[in-house]
Amino acid sequence: MAMLDDAPGCAASDARKLDRTVQTRRRLWGLSVGRGLALVLLCAGAMVVTSGAADARSRGKARSAPAPAPVLDAQSINAAQVSAPTGKGRAPAPSVAAAIKSEVLLDRAGFSPGQIEGKNGTNDKKAISAFQQANGLKPSGALDAETWERLAATSTDPAIVEYEIQPADVKGPFNKTVPKTLEKKAELKTLNFTNPHELLAEKFHVDPALLTKLNPKVSFDAAGTKIQVPNVAKKPSQAKVAKVVVDKTARTVRALDGDGKQISFYPASVGSEERPAPSGTLPIRSVAENPTYTYRPKLKFKGVKATKPFTIAPGPNNPVGNTWIDLGDGFGIHGTPEPQNISKTESRGCVRLTNWDAEALGKMVHRGRKVELIN
Repeated sequence: MAMLDDAPGCAASDARKLDRTVQTRRRLWGLSVGRGLALVLLCAGAMVVTSGAADARSRGKARSAPAPAPVLDAQSINAAQVSAPTGKGRAPAPSVAAAIKSEVLLDRAGFSPGQIEGKNGTNDKKAISAFQQANGLKPSGALDAETWERLAATSTDPAIVEYEIQPADVKGPFNKTVPKTLEKKAELKTLNFTNPHELLAEKFHVDPALLTKLNPKVSFDAAGTKIQVPNVAKKPSQAKVAKVVVDKTARTVRALDGDGKQISFYPASVGSEERPAPSGTLPIRSVAENPTYTYRPKLKFKGVKATKPFTIAPGPNNPVGNTWIDLGDGFGIHGTPEPQNISKTESRGCVRLTNWDAEALGKMVHRGRKVELIN
């Protein structure tokens, strides 16, 4: 019986062991399932997190898309400023509005940037460098905060002002087109502006494209129309020019008084390899407003086939513009019908300025004053 008792006992013990084994397996399976489920949940969570991060990155990319170009109008230009750098970082580049404002201020102060266009180009840097040098600053050509402060102190007048188009601005006469070759130009009776838009751009020393941008959807053909223009109006200089210095390498012109102080500065196109400008000192022989232009075959300009002299009528689109400062032997300082090319292209031996700069210089010099041409 004991054996029987033991047998059932053994049997009972095995059953309990089996029961415990099953229970253990069930617990282990439960743990395994739980862990597996947990892993699934973790993976799902990771997918959610990853998806969320991707969405965030997507939203970040959407937020980092280029912002629309700032509005360019009188208010933004007149309010423009140039800031000093913060900490050890570099100062941000001047905005287009600040560049335009600086060009207007330089123009009014007698340091011509050529055509006002807001591009912070070569002529801007030349004018800024000349202004810095004249004001005891390092002539870096960069529009930094210190230069801006000095420049802004030269005038409190707004850089951009409203102008009402006058009857004289649209009256003409205008040339429908201006041919490119000298021979074809000689066939015209006048070489005037081609339209009021071109006239107004030159009147306010501004790139025609920028004038349009300042006045979107505006017609420039009707008197009485109000437009926004650079405020380049200034009183005629009373300073007496003792000498004009033409730097052929730098492509600049400076007018100096008797003490050597700079009165005005201009970017210029000076000669070419084919027809270099002379060196040395030459006297001014005369100053002519609204000149004609005479071509002589001995000049042998490339592309000109004429074997006899011919004359081109006066006008702002004449090859020498609206002013001729004669230095003798067919050489002089003059204007141009292409102000956008000043100091960026070569000339046919002469010293070329914008029409407005040539006119301003012509009113400050007279017969007998010396022009020094340096390399």
